[in-house]
Amino acid sequence: MMTMTTMMTMTTTRRRTTTITMTMMMMMTLMMMMITTMTTITMLLVIVTIMLLLLLMTMLLLMMRWRRRSRTRTRATTTTTTTTTMMMMMMMMMTMMMMMTMMMMLMMMVMMMMMMMMMMMMMMMMMMMMMMMMMMMMMR
Repeated sequence: MMTMTTMMTMTTTRRRTTTITMTMMMMMTLMMMMITTMTTITMLLVIVTIMLLLLLMTMLLLMMRWRRRSRTRTRATTTTTTTTTMMMMMMMMMTMMMMMTMMMMLMMMVMMMMMMMMMMMMMMMMMMMMMMMMMMMMMR
C-alpha cells in the first residue's frame, strides 16, 4: 500500500491533490473494513452465548417439571427439587462467568481497536507530512 501510494504521488506531479485524496480514501476504507469484521465477529460470539443460555434455561425448566410430575407420589421429591435447584444455580454461575469473560474480551478488543486507530492516524499524519515535503521539494 505504501509503495503504491508513493509511486502514484511520484508519477502524477500535476494532479497532487487527487492522488492524496485517493490514498486517504483507500486507507479509510481499509480501516472501516477491519473495524466491521472485528465487530461482526464479536457480535456473533455474543449471539452464540445468548442462545446457549436460553437453551440451558429451557432444558433445566423441562427437567424440573418432568421430575416433579414423575415423582409426585414418592417421598424423594425434596431431594430432586434441591438437586435441580443446585444444578440451576451452578448453570447460572457458569453462564454468568462466561458472559463476564465475553464482556472483558469485548472491552479488550475495543481498546485494541482504539489503539490501532490512533496508531494508524499517526501514520497517516506522518505520510501526509512526508508527501507535503516532497511536493514542496518538487515545486522548488
